[in-house]
Amino acid sequence: MCLSVPARIERIEGDTAICSVGGATCQASLQLLEGQLPQPGDYVLIHTGFAIQKISEEEAAETLRIFEAFDELNQQLDEEERQTGQRIV
Repeated sequence: MCLSVPARIERIEGDTAICSVGGATCQASLQLLEGQLPQPGDYVLIHTGFAIQKISEEEAAETLRIFEAFDELNQQLDEEERQTGQRIV
């Protein structure tokens, strides 16, 4: 499964964005965003090191909320597996 991650652009150096993702910093190439010209403070979807789309702050927040919900579900399943000794997924 391929997944893109929403990130906030902190600064831009040439055609590379320095982004913040959940407290971590990463770099993303801006070469695929022709015509979208992101600025520091904008949000982008990052996939395999490339910013592939500008998104709104609201879209980024909703996507991160969904990721957190999946993380909580995964932790609950892990705990249930520890308690039962059976593999659930």
